[in-house]
Amino acid sequence: MKGREIYSDLRCVPPVIVRVDGRNFRNALSRMEFEKPYDIRFASAMADAIELFFKNSGLSPVFAYVFSDEISFFFRELAFDGRIEKIDSVVPSFMSSALTMLLKPDEPLSFDSRIIPVHRQIVADYFIWRQAEAWRNCINSYAYYTLLSEGMKEEDAAMHLKRKKSSDMHEILFERGINISKVPAWQRRGIMILRKEIEIKGFNPHLNVRTTSTRTKIFSDREIPLFSSEEGEAFLKNILAPQVSE
Repeated sequence: MKGREIYSDLRCVPPVIVRVDGRNFRNALSRMEFEKPYDIRFASAMADAIELFFKNSGLSPVFAYVFSDEISFFFRELAFDGRIEKIDSVVPSFMSSALTMLLKPDEPLSFDSRIIPVHRQIVADYFIWRQAEAWRNCINSYAYYTLLSEGMKEEDAAMHLKRKKSSDMHEILFERGINISKVPAWQRRGIMILRKEIEIKGFNPHLNVRTTSTRTKIFSDREIPLFSSEEGEAFLKNILAPQVSE
């Protein structure tokens, strides 16, 4: 019977990105009466759930990038000997449990998952691509919910925005007094959750000397730069500074 376990021994090698996406979150979050198009409570819960993952999952992502209900974890080391079915079940199941626990909805929340093998040359490209999607999601969401607020039906709003460029939606919002470039950075560019080492100063009374130790802290950065900019390139280079396997 063991031989009937399809793909049970399919493996991947690091570095990899594991991306999880919320399943049917739109309806569930609407029933929870979150603000549209963005709610700081939901964004904070997503960041907190990722922090729980860093601390309690037993897995060791280098960092995670999140926008809306999508999270990309970057791994240099993999548990389970890289077994794909284990990674693709443990990561989304932990995140589903953590977010459900934090938000306490009336119904379970769930994520699905996929693995993206990467190498040094394309890691930054991947995150530039996802951040570009975060921007498209931001401007489209603001335009869509602005039209709904004016009384337009959902189907009509979606049809009105279909195939429109970002510049067109920018103009739609600007005509209504909304400068999309001024909305909070975490809505436009996403959030990074990182491990940072901090120095802790203390005092050893037995030796009568001051001491310095290093602790690792999970940090949520909501003011990240545009990855495709010079500043963003330096930001990514810094967090990817430790050697990345080919």
